[in-house]
Amino acid sequence: MNFLKLRALFLSLLLLGTLASCHDSKEDVDPEVIPTVERKGMYILSEGLFNANNSALTYYDYETQNLVDDQFKTQNERGLGDTANDIEIYGSKMYIVVNVSSTVEVVDAKTAKSIKQIDMKDNGVGRQPRFIEFYKNKAYISSFDGTIAVMDTATLEIEKFVKVGKNPEQLAIINDKIYVANSGGLDYPNYDKTVSVVDINTFTEIKKIEVEINPRIVSKDQYGNIYVISTGDYGKIKPSLAVIDSKTDVLKSQELFEGGSMTIQGDIAYIPVYGKGIKVYNVKTKQVERENFITDGTIIKTPYGVSVDPITEDVFITDAKNYVTKGDVTCFDKNGVKKYSIPAGINPSHVVFINK
Repeated sequence: MNFLKLRALFLSLLLLGTLASCHDSKEDVDPEVIPTVERKGMYILSEGLFNANNSALTYYDYETQNLVDDQFKTQNERGLGDTANDIEIYGSKMYIVVNVSSTVEVVDAKTAKSIKQIDMKDNGVGRQPRFIEFYKNKAYISSFDGTIAVMDTATLEIEKFVKVGKNPEQLAIINDKIYVANSGGLDYPNYDKTVSVVDINTFTEIKKIEVEINPRIVSKDQYGNIYVISTGDYGKIKPSLAVIDSKTDVLKSQELFEGGSMTIQGDIAYIPVYGKGIKVYNVKTKQVERENFITDGTIIKTPYGVSVDPITEDVFITDAKNYVTKGDVTCFDKNGVKKYSIPAGINPSHVVFINK
């Protein structure tokens, strides 16, 4: 669950009974600019409300302009679950990590038809999976119980677990190593302040690298650097950005730096900052190029996530609005000019793209 959503948790519990169900629709989609290339469409993952069991997977078809509010429910006649936190496509399958339900839904990437639901529980207790990454036909899943699981993408069987730090969050894979941020976010005020390094070949933790407290975001660039955004304690200790050299596993730098997530495309990182917009950071020069990516005056009330289509270079920014009603996704060109908007579910966070 994104930490910003904690602000709205109380309101969300009051509004559970009033939320509308999903349906097929074309309303509110601006048809002026439709992506071409070989893309067929996009999926938008919405977390929903914490403990409300209303995560959703919106599908938008570029050719027909048809919008399905919840493709997962349409295809499988059941809901996705409670607080979907991550989504990735690997091969012909799409993997959806559902945090509070402690499941990973594996579906056909083109249809969202269920292939298998992976139960992420230990003796009946939910592990609370958070993020997923892939490497050489294996999936690596971080969970709040302090573990990373490795799953074979052919058999969809979990093979083993490795223990890391407290409440691990996002992870990145480079040089046959996994880097995962150990937040300790469920152990306030005793946050963790480490990044675990796991050797993929032996699947053992080989090092812990100390950063600022409450690290949550991990990303990598094309130069072998690992970026870690720590949230701090939401008070006296401010957010920071650490840079780790993946060749030596040495902390290269650390500076004060706000950011709710980090999406890197080429040399550019897009970083939503609560109440301020989308920061543009150059990973080559290690400089902020501008404080707001958007150049045409378009307002995103609550930027919640950023996804970049590597083919079109379009940038998709999700807007969580007030955290308790449905949000939307706005597509911008690489210069920060709006192209179109698409309605989504509650707390939309991720966008992934489907080829024809």
